[in-house]
Amino acid sequence: MNNLQLAVHFFLQIAVILLFCRVIGAIALRFGQPQVVAEMLAGVLLGPSLFGLLLPEWQQWLFPWDKTQTTRDAQSYLFPAAQLGLALYMFVVGMDFRIDIVRRKLKSSIAVSLAGILTPLAFGAGLAWFFFHYTELFPKSTSLPEGMLFLGASMCITALPVLARIIHFKKLTGTTIGTVALGAGAINDATAWCLLAVVLASLDNNWSHALLNIVGGLAYVAFTLLVVRPLLSKAQGRLTKDGALTEAGLVLILALMALGAWFTDLIGLHAVFGAFVMGAAMPRGIVTRDLIARIQPLTVALLLPLFFTYSGLNTKIGLLNSSFLWLMCGAVLTAAILGKGVACWLAARVTGISNREALGIGTLMNARGLMELIIINIGLQRGIISPALFATLVIMAIVTTLMASPMFERLVGTGTYRPVT
Repeated sequence: MNNLQLAVHFFLQIAVILLFCRVIGAIALRFGQPQVVAEMLAGVLLGPSLFGLLLPEWQQWLFPWDKTQTTRDAQSYLFPAAQLGLALYMFVVGMDFRIDIVRRKLKSSIAVSLAGILTPLAFGAGLAWFFFHYTELFPKSTSLPEGMLFLGASMCITALPVLARIIHFKKLTGTTIGTVALGAGAINDATAWCLLAVVLASLDNNWSHALLNIVGGLAYVAFTLLVVRPLLSKAQGRLTKDGALTEAGLVLILALMALGAWFTDLIGLHAVFGAFVMGAAMPRGIVTRDLIARIQPLTVALLLPLFFTYSGLNTKIGLLNSSFLWLMCGAVLTAAILGKGVACWLAARVTGISNREALGIGTLMNARGLMELIIINIGLQRGIISPALFATLVIMAIVTTLMASPMFERLVGTGTYRPVT
């Protein structure tokens, strides 16, 4: 395909993705699942797991993919659009993220985060030790410490974009449940990416990369919140006119968001963290009101489904093809639920949060979603895990995410939730 044909084909992909996501969303809503979960499922269904299995030629035509990566393909257009949608959405989430509320619930957020990191990390390391000695789920090139760290990191990750959309869907923004879960989830994901950096540094025998990842991330957060945020607050008068955000102000802020996403991706953290932190630094009031009003509708309706679909196109559930692998999958799933959901619930209770709210926090923290798929795709591409273990972790990611909404309704119920005081 030439450039014009690629662009035209991309428009067809967008139309199919959006319509299919809405159809799956209408079905998912009947089962109490939010649109974000439907989009995650739609991406997997449009990929080789179903569409490619039933109609491989059609799937290859609609979403062509050159496995050798030697030529340009139409699917490559999805990647930058998907990353833009994800970054913009997490930028909006950052603007909704109340740092003042997190300060009031800092003890609970840290406790839940630590529980959601250390317990799954221990469970994942234990499973990795068993897999390493008694199975062939890790390639021979992977050392035991690398396998233990990687599986632990993949077990402790929380799907921050999915978590944010579930919180928005259930109107939990500004509540104890939503604030503690978002705060702890952000810390969890940052830690998981740092652990991944350590594993990759071990593979490459380049420990400076891991150091850059961790130190650079902390420096970025400090610079954004301590320097950029005060400067933007002082410049509000120039960013707004007649009670509205100016076009120049919008362009400047979008450029800052892009720079933040670029920097965190450059140092080895995912771009979503740069966008999220930059969103948290935005001046509250007219600026955030107009930014959300202009960015959120198009991002949620058009760009974000592209991210979920792109990730799903690279997922092959069919690799889980033996009773032994299903048994291992059950072990991984059990460890994931106990290590994340139960541990976070207990941590929330210990810090004085009510049982109802603690159950909600534990349930939401257990959702892993496509951030899990991203990290395990990296593991597969770098040869850290085998295709069979990859498929096992995909099943775990999908099941724990599907569980989140119905389990929340069953354990916590519906209605209003207590705001942070």
